[in-house]
Amino acid sequence: MNARVIPLIDKRSLIPPSASTAQSRGPLGDTRDRRLADLRISVTDRCNFRCVYCMPKTVFGRDYPFLQHGDLLSFEEIFRIARLFVARGVTKIRLTGGEPLLRRNVERLVEMLATIPGLELTLTTNGSLLPKKAHALREAGLQRVTVSLDALDDPTFRRMNDVDFPVAQVLEGIAAAEAAGLAPIKINMVVKRGTNDHAILPMARHFRGSGHILRFIEYMDVGSHNGWKLDEVLPSADLVRLIDAQMPLEAISANYPGEVAARWRYKDGGGEIGVISSVTQAFCSSCTRARLSTEGKLYTCLFAQGGHDLRALLRTGRSDQDIAAAIGAVWEARSDRYSEIRTAETAGLRKIEMSYIGG
Repeated sequence: MNARVIPLIDKRSLIPPSASTAQSRGPLGDTRDRRLADLRISVTDRCNFRCVYCMPKTVFGRDYPFLQHGDLLSFEEIFRIARLFVARGVTKIRLTGGEPLLRRNVERLVEMLATIPGLELTLTTNGSLLPKKAHALREAGLQRVTVSLDALDDPTFRRMNDVDFPVAQVLEGIAAAEAAGLAPIKINMVVKRGTNDHAILPMARHFRGSGHILRFIEYMDVGSHNGWKLDEVLPSADLVRLIDAQMPLEAISANYPGEVAARWRYKDGGGEIGVISSVTQAFCSSCTRARLSTEGKLYTCLFAQGGHDLRALLRTGRSDQDIAAAIGAVWEARSDRYSEIRTAETAGLRKIEMSYIGG
């Protein structure tokens, strides 16, 4: 049986010493004056895909020890933490996984979170369950979805998801999300040189003029088991040049401070694309994201080696003020800039797997 890859945390260090005296409300800035604005919440560590860049089958096989139900944060615990993050400046929450639509009755969690005033509520999914879930999610109060899709041709897509899942069913999910009003829909394509880079232009042509926003993501060294190699990264600048040569592009401004995707639009009015360039154009200096893992640990970087256990605070009777102060103390001490300092050596560090904290 494979050992679980979540780093162990010394519970004596879970709450920074300043937490008991820190204020429990108001916007937060870290050591580089980056404001906390976005929270990504992983609601399950399970997924029905085994994408090669996230949950390779060689590690996440049939005997992999996924978390038991009692280890997961309950919907009530997630809702409580979400309210406390909003009190500290968060304006956007994205539900992730694993595959978040595998969490039973996830629509109920959406309904709870949608009652928080002024909150943008979104979800990232592989799209496989959207045909059944899209309408209920919209009715519950979800505003938008992002769908992962790494190619349009079946052989490549099946090779990427590694469970023989067909493209047609993901496209059906995207159509269901559009019909339900979960728009604008974003489509995320992770580009791995030599594996699916030939699918870039077909993807661009397919979604151009659709009203959906296609985003290309550089293959990243997330976690410790995806076999990341720098020579398998296709720089976003090369990708933009490739598309521009066929369908001319022009750069456009970010929608908001801290947006991770650089935006480009087709000069003929056919819509826009985005590129996320964590490897070749680090955006650490403007990162506003915190991540809550499936079992309730707070991570301040996608490439983190360890987290801070909020579940322990929830389940030992700590007050809202205590937990909010702990959140503040963690963020104010944050100095992460992994993508700015990435080397061959740092890429080999034992990092939290993406299936526990979302993308």
